[in-house]
Amino acid sequence: MLKKIFFGICFACSLTLSAQTDPNVKAFDMLKNLQIFSEAYKQLHLNYVDEINPGELMKTGLDAMLGSLDPYTNYFPESDIEDYKIMTLGQYGGIGALVHYRNGAIYISECYENYPAFKAGLQPGDKILKVNGQDAVSKNSDDIGAMLKGQAGTKITLLIEREGQKPFEKEITREEIKLDNVSYVAILRDSIGYIKLDGFTQDAAHDVKDAFLKLKAQGMKALIFDLRGNGGGLMNEAIDIVNLFYEKNQAVVSMKGKVQERNVTYYTKQQPLDLDIPIAVMVNRGSASSSEIVAGALQDLDRAVIIGQRSFGKGLVQNVLPLDFNAQMKITIAKYYIPSGRCVQAIDYSEKDENGHGKKLPDSLRSAFKTKGGRTVYDGDGIEPDVELEPEMISNIAYSLVTKYMVFDYANQYKRKNASIPDVDQFVITDEEYENFKQFLSGKDFDYTTKTEYQLDEFEQIAKKEEYYDALKDALAELRVKFQHDKHADLEKNKDEIKELLREEIVSRYYYQKGRIRASLMEDKEIDTAIATLKDKTKYKNILKGSK
Repeated sequence: MLKKIFFGICFACSLTLSAQTDPNVKAFDMLKNLQIFSEAYKQLHLNYVDEINPGELMKTGLDAMLGSLDPYTNYFPESDIEDYKIMTLGQYGGIGALVHYRNGAIYISECYENYPAFKAGLQPGDKILKVNGQDAVSKNSDDIGAMLKGQAGTKITLLIEREGQKPFEKEITREEIKLDNVSYVAILRDSIGYIKLDGFTQDAAHDVKDAFLKLKAQGMKALIFDLRGNGGGLMNEAIDIVNLFYEKNQAVVSMKGKVQERNVTYYTKQQPLDLDIPIAVMVNRGSASSSEIVAGALQDLDRAVIIGQRSFGKGLVQNVLPLDFNAQMKITIAKYYIPSGRCVQAIDYSEKDENGHGKKLPDSLRSAFKTKGGRTVYDGDGIEPDVELEPEMISNIAYSLVTKYMVFDYANQYKRKNASIPDVDQFVITDEEYENFKQFLSGKDFDYTTKTEYQLDEFEQIAKKEEYYDALKDALAELRVKFQHDKHADLEKNKDEIKELLREEIVSRYYYQKGRIRASLMEDKEIDTAIATLKDKTKYKNILKGSK
């Protein structure tokens, strides 16, 4: 049967090829290479020494082919339909838990509040030994994540190991997991509201609207709209969000691609919620795509002040197109242009460097555009903030404590010993608790390399290549001794930073995702800058006038 299918494909391609009379060379090449691909696929299945999984082989080939284009053009077989649903709808069938791989095992990282894993009593730090009787030890986090997902209403049995307890089983019924677009809404201080938007999946604009109206009812006088780390999503949601704060019939984004029918301009369609409230939009290098449409449009229309770091620079539009057998393909179909006429795309994927990576647009080729009020803005490298802030860099020791799960493990231990903690605003890590943490670290591996040590390593390699090492080795050894990091000293030097990381992680054990966000905002210097900017009405207006 398989032979007949392959011969049928090849025969159809041959007929099409022989009937080809269009002189267009590209069309001829497409049909020729389609026939070659089909023949190669057939010969592999008929002749390769080992058994081949047809689906895996096809996905490998398609992934490699699409990988030569840009990172956003992807293939989703039917088996990955849950990933497609997460991307577009922000929902999937599963238990509502994040997992991570560590030391040859899979652990629960976090349970979404009020979803199956949470309701079943699973906790961060629980080790997954088996899934439906299948050993989980040899699996990676992606494998286990796929096993945990499935149609809502189906059951899954997990064998769990928890510190201090014997392994136990939990039967969990999967549900439809809907990830919140808006993860946190609050009045921070001085009547300044805060909306954190994490995604642009279905109903994102509706969620922002509800959050905004809630804050207005609480007396909000200005708004911080946080798009940091938001990688984007559905374009129509971005347009509708801009519409909340700008008048009807305003062009927000235009698409330009190969297919003329898709080259359209999208306008605001509804009456806005508020045309006057001061808005600060927070962005960083993790803000991309639809986040850049919102931030860029509000900047181009002089409707909001943009604060933070330059955004990612993704000015490409993708459509998800159906394929046979319930497969899907997400394809880059166009570039988008925001109201000033600029495109924020930073990388040209049609031009590759020697490593096969797309080339970044040089500053010399970036063009100037004007906002509605006449301010100068530029294309080609994301959204440049009106108030640009240096990103806060995490220390080497703090990074090691987080990535080696020292902070994570201590929070789990703290939760086992303490049934409750004060409200987020009152909870602090005391010096005594910090000493307990230092004792907890005793004998544990959380070593790290400082930037100075890393550069000394690089310098040594260069010296060896250039044959200066023998003359420099004694001096290098002295420098290594002088700059060798002292973990005990670094724990004291970076005490405040590590305390804050501990506080956020411990708070999340009691107040979950919203508690973690609330805790993080209390020490967020970028939010402090946004509040100060919104409170200074003269400065805010001058920024929008271009006289900052």
